[in-house]
Amino acid sequence: GLTMVQLTQMVHKIYDVNRIDSAIASGSFPCESMVIVPCSMKTLGSLANGIAGNLLTRAADVTLKEGRKLILVTRETPVHAIHLENMLKLSHAGARIVPACPGFYHRPKTIEELVDMLVGKICDALNVDNDLFERWTGPDEI
Repeated sequence: GLTMVQLTQMVHKIYDVNRIDSAIASGSFPCESMVIVPCSMKTLGSLANGIAGNLLTRAADVTLKEGRKLILVTRETPVHAIHLENMLKLSHAGARIVPACPGFYHRPKTIEELVDMLVGKICDALNVDNDLFERWTGPDEI
C-alpha cells in the first residue's frame, strides 16, 4: 500500500482556478477521479446546483458528467439542513462525501496519525491500497 511519503512524492500540476479553459475542464482530459480537499460549503453548493463558475467547480462538474469518482472532503461543522441537502443531492449524482472528521477508535497519539487516517479513508474511497492507519479487526478474543 501507499505510504504518506509516497503520496507526497507523486507528480502533480497546479492550475489557475480562473483558467476555466484548462485541459482538466474537458471531459476528454484523461483522469479516473477527482478529490476536493477541503471542500467548502460554497463549493459544495455550487456543485449541487450545477454552477461551474471556476476551474475547480467546472472540473468537478465534468467529473460527475463523465461518471468518474468525485470525492468531496467537507470541512464545515456543524452543518445545517441546506448543507445536508446539498450533500445528499451530490451523493445521488455520484459524488462520495468524506467529511474531514477524524476517527478516534484507533487511539491516535499525534496529529499526524489523525491526518493519516483521513488520507487513508480518502485513498480507500478511491480504491487506492494504503497502510496509513490501523484497520479495525474486531474486538479482542477472550
